[in-house]
Amino acid sequence: MAITLTASVRQNLLSLQDTASLLSTTQGRLATGKKVNSALDNPTNFFTAAGLDARASDINNLLDSIGNGVQVLQAANTGITSLQKLVDTAKSIANQALQQPGGYSTKASLLTDAPATGVAGTATDLTAGGTNALQGKTLVFKTSATATTTLTLSNVAGAGNVNSIDAINTALSTAGVQLTASVGATGAITFTSTNDAASQTITKTGTYAAPGAGSSSSVDISGTVGTTAAVTAAVADVNSQNTRAGLVAQYNQIIQQITTTAQDASFNGINLLNGDSLKLVFNETGKSTSTIAGVTFDPNGLGLAAATVGTDFIDNVATNKTLTALNTASVTLRSQASAFGANLSIVQVRQDFNKNLINVLQTGSSNLTLADANEEAANSQALSTRQSIAVSALALANQSNQSVLQLLR
Repeated sequence: MAITLTASVRQNLLSLQDTASLLSTTQGRLATGKKVNSALDNPTNFFTAAGLDARASDINNLLDSIGNGVQVLQAANTGITSLQKLVDTAKSIANQALQQPGGYSTKASLLTDAPATGVAGTATDLTAGGTNALQGKTLVFKTSATATTTLTLSNVAGAGNVNSIDAINTALSTAGVQLTASVGATGAITFTSTNDAASQTITKTGTYAAPGAGSSSSVDISGTVGTTAAVTAAVADVNSQNTRAGLVAQYNQIIQQITTTAQDASFNGINLLNGDSLKLVFNETGKSTSTIAGVTFDPNGLGLAAATVGTDFIDNVATNKTLTALNTASVTLRSQASAFGANLSIVQVRQDFNKNLINVLQTGSSNLTLADANEEAANSQALSTRQSIAVSALALANQSNQSVLQLLR
């Protein structure tokens, strides 16, 4: 049987139902904090917010790999700092070798022939005014297969012409020839290895020969001056060479530490100092990336090598060759540290950018879906009041029916 309600009752009942529905919606918003909880609430806002949240989540997942990338670069930078300290220690050892007494009691030397005319020159006038046999004679010095210095003994000044011991020594120094000239009573010129090149090998074949074991350098002396006398070979100082051998052992320990330090400068299996590369992805599509190329900073990669007793540190020339390699290694390390530093700055900037972008995306999503707690609380109070009023109105609408019931009684 259908229940018959008056128009006023139905109207008040409908109002009460609407108020209850609104109150339920408001209470739901207060409970969840969102005004859009499903696509039914607002399809456009719901799916737009879902897309923003999904992108924020994807970018947030990339932050972990970016953070690992920062640590890989930090590990490489730490390794370079340690390598620089080791190279500086190796320099200190090489400098100790430079401060040692000369490693040879006798240096190599070569005596040229005396002037055939019997007129001896002097240190300031080797050709005796052009009257002895040295006039017009040549001296040829070869310090490599391609480096040749030719000097002509002449009383006439000019390019390549020399007439005094000072002029010869100046020319040799300018050309980088490690010899010192002197003249004897007969006018014969003697060439002796400098202190820096005490282990030098001197030949007189007219052809350059590379230095053998126990010599830091070699020079060949020839020319028309004549060199019939035998070459005096360098004689090593045993005590000094033993001290230098000890420095070689210390130096080799440092070289070994450079090897192990470069191998240990890894993070999460990536070592930028051992030839590995680091690829970082900055956005969710994989189109924004950065690849950081690694380097090989073992001794070979730095241009360094273990020293050999009897070959390295035997005199200043040999020691300076090692120091030159160490200085080059220092420059290489500083340059790479700068490059890694620039890469680290870029990665950190992108890391901060991604964090801020996530915040922007999440804020945008929240603006589309979150409810205003103050507004919903006010709505709840207003709807509760309206609901009470609606109940009262419904009761008043029923009073007419109650009056009929009284008449029937």
